[in-house]
Amino acid sequence: MKLFLLNLGCSKNQSDSEDLAGFLEAAGYEIVDDVSNAGIAIINTCGFIRPAVEESVESILELEELKNQGSLDTIGVIGCLVNRYGDDLKREFPSVDFWAEAQEWEKVFSELGRKIVPAKKGAISVTTWWSRYLKISEGCNCNCSFCTIPSIRGALKSIPLKLVIKQAQDLVESGARELCIVSQDPTMYGMDSAGRPIFKELLQELGSSVPNDIWIRLNYLNPSRVDIDLLEIMSETPNILPYLDSPVQHVNVDIIRAMNREGSKKKFNELFARARGIDPYFALRTTFIVGFPGETDSQFEEILDFLEENRIDRVGAFPFYPEEGTPAAGMVPVIDDKIKESRYNRLMEVQAEISLQRQRFFEGKTMDILVEDVNSERDIVWGRSYRDAPEVDGMVGIQDIPQGYFLKEGQFITVKITEATEHDLFAEVIDDEYEKN
Repeated sequence: MKLFLLNLGCSKNQSDSEDLAGFLEAAGYEIVDDVSNAGIAIINTCGFIRPAVEESVESILELEELKNQGSLDTIGVIGCLVNRYGDDLKREFPSVDFWAEAQEWEKVFSELGRKIVPAKKGAISVTTWWSRYLKISEGCNCNCSFCTIPSIRGALKSIPLKLVIKQAQDLVESGARELCIVSQDPTMYGMDSAGRPIFKELLQELGSSVPNDIWIRLNYLNPSRVDIDLLEIMSETPNILPYLDSPVQHVNVDIIRAMNREGSKKKFNELFARARGIDPYFALRTTFIVGFPGETDSQFEEILDFLEENRIDRVGAFPFYPEEGTPAAGMVPVIDDKIKESRYNRLMEVQAEISLQRQRFFEGKTMDILVEDVNSERDIVWGRSYRDAPEVDGMVGIQDIPQGYFLKEGQFITVKITEATEHDLFAEVIDDEYEKN
């Protein structure tokens, strides 16, 4: 039986979809890339914020239309949207054949009329085989006032350390060249099972359990729990990349408290300064919410000052969404949508110039690149450096490849950076790094 599996949402969802795909294949299903070739379609939804909800609903409607046309027999809807709006969805979409909340694999297989067959971690990738997500925990205990995750995914549940290590080794054995560590809050890993965070211990064991030429990338580290010890572990472990993705969300202390988070502009400055003190090439990434209820012009300006002071490599920003059921949804005063948009645009304009300046810092330098796309329409091969997380950061374009040389996706290569743009770098080949045809 041919089955189409559509994954929406974050990297944690991708990890779940890969687990499900592995179970499905082991049970005898053929996973296909084109829904028109499938009799069954399962969509793993996202329900985190309004745009994600809208995308999930639109995807369900598209599958319903295919079923109405007779080109699809069965529709299954699973994941976070079901956790959040399950009863409403069932009333709105009667043609959906079955529903399951996130990670309810037993229910999925019960609806399909089959039993779960054990599957090896990493048997199937929903993205690329060389860059894989390794989820270390589920749920979150932080209860940020704007966030729906605790209500959708529940409290923190850490995956046992030995199992995380085994899954990492399985992914490497399946061909992974990069392991991206993800969870809602990695820095709290182990708090539920060990009574204290043991994220640092996990990193040390993980670093020694996979080869040194495997990239280990850390994502979503809560800045209030990133300290000098963690930064030193990152710098001293050869396969952990000098890449710090730490979403501060805001730097004004009053807004931070209203968000029910910890930290301050001073502490965040110290954190990023320490990282760059350890290694001036340390890649810094963070995220901000603009237009949080009560945010004044001067409080917003603090974000811009923070960007100028820290010269952050990569920045993501989002206008505040009053998510149903969260404390922040009822906070006042509400910021007008036009003001939110204006602040968002200004933040991104400021960051664009900072990003370009930071990019130029690497011109003339050599970098290791993980080749990502050799089939581009232009005469160029795309890859990623340690500074570039999959899907969210920039790329490195390798140009003017000498005739007789070729690159392979999933291959590491050393290049010399020749040009910097706001988001992407461009590079030239180093002859002795390439294989001849």
